[in-house]
Amino acid sequence: MNIIGKKIREIRMTQGLTQEQLAAACCLLGFDLSRSTLAKVESQNRQVTDYEIRDFAKALNVSAGDFFVTSD
Repeated sequence: MNIIGKKIREIRMTQGLTQEQLAAACCLLGFDLSRSTLAKVESQNRQVTDYEIRDFAKALNVSAGDFFVTSD
């Protein structure tokens, strides 16, 4: 379980990226991530490390803190 998966999906979709495209962007940054692993993260079925949070932020060109901002 993780608390940022939904936010990663929201940001990815806002940027018009597919899971494949985000996984590819992560791989270009040296973060070996498959589309299926990304799907597990986004559905909150996989833990996310602090290093992975940093890498997702780089790939999406956002601050790591953006994953913890709620719209409520």
